[in-house]
Order: sequence, then C-alpha cells, then structure tokens
Amino acid sequence: FLKKKSFNKVGDLIVPMEILDILILGSGPAALCLASELAKQNLNIKGISTKSPYEKWENTYGIWASELEELGLESLLSHRWSKTVSYFGNGINNKGNNPTKHCYDYGLINQEAFQNELLKTCKGIQWLNETAKLIKSEHQISEVICFSGLTLKARLVIDASGHNSKFIKRPLLKEVAQQAAYGIVGKFSTPPVNKNQFVLMDFRSDHLNEDELLASPSFLYAMDLGSETYFVEETSLASYPAFSQDQLKKRLLNRLNNKGIKVEEIFHEENCLFPMNLPLPYKNQSVLGFGGAASMVHPASGYMIGSLLRRAPLLAKKLAFFLKEPNYSSLELATRGWSVLWPYELTQRHRLYQYGLQRLMSFDESRLRSFFSNFFKLSTKEWVGFLTNTLPLPKLIYVMSKMFINSPLKVKLGMLK
Repeated sequence: FLKKKSFNKVGDLIVPMEILDILILGSGPAALCLASELAKQNLNIKGISTKSPYEKWENTYGIWASELEELGLESLLSHRWSKTVSYFGNGINNKGNNPTKHCYDYGLINQEAFQNELLKTCKGIQWLNETAKLIKSEHQISEVICFSGLTLKARLVIDASGHNSKFIKRPLLKEVAQQAAYGIVGKFSTPPVNKNQFVLMDFRSDHLNEDELLASPSFLYAMDLGSETYFVEETSLASYPAFSQDQLKKRLLNRLNNKGIKVEEIFHEENCLFPMNLPLPYKNQSVLGFGGAASMVHPASGYMIGSLLRRAPLLAKKLAFFLKEPNYSSLELATRGWSVLWPYELTQRHRLYQYGLQRLMSFDESRLRSFFSNFFKLSTKEWVGFLTNTLPLPKLIYVMSKMFINSPLKVKLGMLK
C-alpha cells in the first residue's frame, strides 16, 4: 500500500516518492541546533522553511560564558564581560546607584560564527523553500502537504519553527504572558554604561511618572561593545497584555534622556516578543517539537540557546536509535521523542519555574526590585543554576525555599498571594 501511495508525477514520469527519516520545519537556531546533531547520525533528513538557513539572524543572543565553556564552544563569543552588574534602585527615589556585582562572566554570541558552525555540521541536509499547510499521519508515515502543493513524507516530522507553531498541540491558555524588548545598537552622546561593562538588569525607575510606576515594570539590559558602540535594550518581564514596541521605545528614550544621553547614530534596532508561560505540549502526538515550539524557553529568564545546545545531542542520538525499529509509526517515534525531551525531572522543574513566574507577574515595581536584590544574594552557583535551568530538581526546590525564607516580608506575602 505504501508503495502504491508513494509516487509523484514529474512531467510524464511517475517516480517513487522519497520517504525521509526526519523532516524538520524551520531554519532558525532551534532547527539548526537539532539538525546539526541529527546530521551526525547518518539519517536521511530534509528541512523546509520560509527563510533560507543561510539568511543572517538579526537578534542578539546573550549567554552566561560558562554555558558555552562547558560545551567547548566559548570561541563563538564575540564579546565577553567580567564586569557584570545590576541596579535595583534601593536608594532614595529608586536611584540606588550602587551596583549589585555578579562577578560572573557574560557573553554575546557571534551570530554569524554560530550560524556558520551549525551549517557546517548540517552539511548534506537540504532545505526547501516551502511552508507546511497540513500534516497527516497515516499508515505509520507522516505526510506533509505544503502550500505550493509539494508533498513530503517522513517517518518523523520535527517542528522547530518557533512558538507560533500550529502543528504542536498543548493545553489552551487564556492569558499568554509575553516578554518584550526594544533595543538599539549605536553611538551615544555619552556612554550609557561604564567601559567594559555589562548590565544585566537596571531597574532604577526615577525616569518613570506615577502612572508608569503602577504599570508593569521594565528594565535596561545594556552592553559596552567597544569602539564607542553600545547596545541598550528596554526589556519587560513577562506580562499580559504584553508591552508594545512603542511603549518600550518610549521608556528607553526617557531613561536615556533622564541621564542626559542622546542617541547619535543607530546601527541596528532589535524587537523581541515571545511567550514565557506556554504550557508543555502533549506528549502523545505524532509531531515532535523542539525549541520554542516545545516550550523550551526558560519561564524565569527567557533564555533558550544554552538549553538547545545541551539537549539536542541526547535527543538526536535517541531518535536515531528509535528509527532503527522499522515498525515504529510516526506517533510512536514522536511520543518517545517527547519523553526524551521532557522527562519527569525537567517537567517538574518547568512547573516550578512556571509557578515562580506567575508570582512575579503579580509583583508591583517596588516588590520586584526587592525580590531581585534578594535573589542575587544567593550563592553564585545557586543563582546561575537557577537562571540556566541546570540545578537538579532537589537542589532547585532547596534554592527556591531558601529564597523564600530569606526574603523580606513584602516579598514573602507576594509569593503566597
């Protein structure tokens, strides 16, 4: 039956339709991180995307340097800062000019080098300029019908096209909280941050009026890129409804103007918007997700690149092993893939982070500044492990409990609300 159905007409010829081992949807960081690992498994793989995998990525990707060092990829950093600080505005009028020093290296990924490194490993995988319209899983094989009319067949389809995937099924959520950011790479009348400095969070709020202080908080994320060039970005925590880009741009310019800083030249503008509280996908479905489509964005920090790099190798090896069983259907392969991607340990950690996010979203500006000021009093190993999602479940529970015990009363009450 499969042979009868697996033919395409090309001109006047009837040719067999290729059945791939894996078809990947997407061509961004998530798709290439997994494809680069799958390519090492000698599988028959293709990808489809509206964008070429060679099209340059626009957004910047920051990461704690240790995450790349542990993978032997620190050479992919274009910048690295040892002077890493935050400002939580605990002084008079929320100015609090004494920084919280993190004493932990942070880096900016060289997008071009990162992309090229992944593409080099993906050599042999063909990407087609197509968009999936429908995915049908029948008779053990998945059939992807594209808007162009092209039909592709694969034993397993992996959706790594991002959080807006229409093929990954998950529980419905009425209010999707999103993190938004508006940033500028450019030159300024005076330096917005100190020389060789990286600012993780600047929550000082003396530039906000009373109405803005009552609204959802936002903070400055900023870097000295050298050569009198800086990256400044106004970032919201997860909120519903999400900040608009115009709101964040206004806040950023007001923040700079309050310090007497003018934007003199813009090299690049960055706009980010992504969900932070998406439920985990159902594990019993015939399409496997990866990246944003699989809810891999860290609910507490918004980071994902480190997780992609850490989790792709095991998933690729396991999928190659599962594909050796010729009788496994697409549903069986995907279900096993979901279990590898979201085992009990990671699922429970995700739930804890989701709970913490829900509580933080209820905090007002003052309580939030107090929370973060206290959070960074944890040991470096504890807060780094929390932000990178590398703490084992018992340790994560311990750290969250310790954080609660050591918090000021107003933060405790917010956590228990």
